[in-house]
Amino acid sequence: MALTISNLSKTYPNGVRALKNVSLTIGNNMFGLLGPNGAGKSSLMRTVATLQDPDSGAISLDGIDVLKQKTEVRKVLGYLPQEFGVYPKLSAIDMLNHLAVLKGVTSAGERKEMVEALLQQTNLWDVRKKALSTYSGGMKQRFGIAQALLANPRLIIVDEPTAGLDPAERNRFLNLLASIGRDVTVILSTHIVDDVHELCSRMAIIANGEVLLEGVPSESLKALEGQMWSRVVATDDELRALEAQHHVISTHLAGGLHEVRVFSSTSPGDGFQPVAAGLEDVYFLHLSRHGKN
Repeated sequence: MALTISNLSKTYPNGVRALKNVSLTIGNNMFGLLGPNGAGKSSLMRTVATLQDPDSGAISLDGIDVLKQKTEVRKVLGYLPQEFGVYPKLSAIDMLNHLAVLKGVTSAGERKEMVEALLQQTNLWDVRKKALSTYSGGMKQRFGIAQALLANPRLIIVDEPTAGLDPAERNRFLNLLASIGRDVTVILSTHIVDDVHELCSRMAIIANGEVLLEGVPSESLKALEGQMWSRVVATDDELRALEAQHHVISTHLAGGLHEVRVFSSTSPGDGFQPVAAGLEDVYFLHLSRHGKN
């Protein structure tokens, strides 16, 4: 499975430039698309999912022209948007059966086997007959994955899937995605750095509609070795002074104190200590270099 996105651009009628010559190559793996809210991630995912057309550019999926052969793409695509609607009074099993018919699974026996297997895989079997309106946020997201997996798709797109989930549901959902990602190509679009760090073998950082970085997370971390420094300060004045003197890429509050993280090839002095780089450092560094944070 190979998805190639070439020079994709999109400007909405209100003048917002959502995508600016975006090019990405996504192979058969779990691919993380990381960026802040409003970065253009959802616009890109909707375009790949054939829900909107770009102004220019091309997308190819294993030889299929995504922009011209939308019906062919939809046969092999599973999509979990950031917000998706369901019939609230329907049960999970009835809704999946209905969606399976729409996906072209006309054999009752095949449909029954597929729906029951997906309910087991997403750990919804015990609540399969309950109305979807009674589901928790995490259960609804797992149902969203179940519907995305109908008809054995080769490409799955999930857009901000863990936003708003509590820690336990987030772990369940990430474990589910990890198991799925062994067999198909999964694009995980998110602003949560830890989701990409835990799941994805390749990633891209996008902001203001532009790709800032594409590569392997471990290689991006290696590039920062020996160049990350940390210092704790107590006051806002000290923080502002450090921001004026150094390349501060992020600050975190801990116990009322500011942890300041600085990118520098040599020691910044002033009480800074060397620290191991994390994927969040990679993320904030590239945003700061492009004036996006």
